[in-house]
Amino acid sequence: MKRIGNLHVLTDTALQARFSHVDLARLAIEGGANTIQLRQKTGSTRDMIETACEMKELCERAGVVFIVNDRVDVAIAAKADGVHLGQDDFPIPLARDLLGPDPIIGGSAATFEEAQKCLREGADYVGFGPVFPTTSKDDAGPVSGIDILRKVVESIPLPIIAIGGVSPDNVKDVLSAGAYGIAVISAVCCQEDPGKATRDLHQAMGLETKGA
Repeated sequence: MKRIGNLHVLTDTALQARFSHVDLARLAIEGGANTIQLRQKTGSTRDMIETACEMKELCERAGVVFIVNDRVDVAIAAKADGVHLGQDDFPIPLARDLLGPDPIIGGSAATFEEAQKCLREGADYVGFGPVFPTTSKDDAGPVSGIDILRKVVESIPLPIIAIGGVSPDNVKDVLSAGAYGIAVISAVCCQEDPGKATRDLHQAMGLETKGA
């Protein structure tokens, strides 16, 4: 089985400017994140590849999965562990043709039907949501809620990663619904101390501390 972590932190420098992608990755890893995803929607491809290569090296040293959001070309250039693709991004079957069988491909889904599509197209996991209200994504659809999340978990035989508004206060509800894990942006990136914010999520999820 492919190694898909259960605490995904997406790095973002559009919502905040205090920390670089590499800074955020390092702090999140220190806090217990086991999957890091580079999320950058603008800027030069060359710069993005340089950033991705740095992050890949950091993640590899820490034994953490590194995924690139949207950009299959950047993922290939940086030898990332995989990509995460939205419904309007690069098609999953074409990404699989380019990447081969081993890299991880995650797909985003906001509805039960989109989750089914991810499964049909060969995704390795589904990022489902927004489960709760979120301000991190301008294009976030209507809130799905816990009941729809539970339906997706029960019907789609893939790891389901809950996204959208997940926090230490509600993460237990998400896990109780059967979600494999969570993915967060602002809950870590926009906090005063991203390392502590990740640690708080890690503890709320009941995950084992590194070295324990």
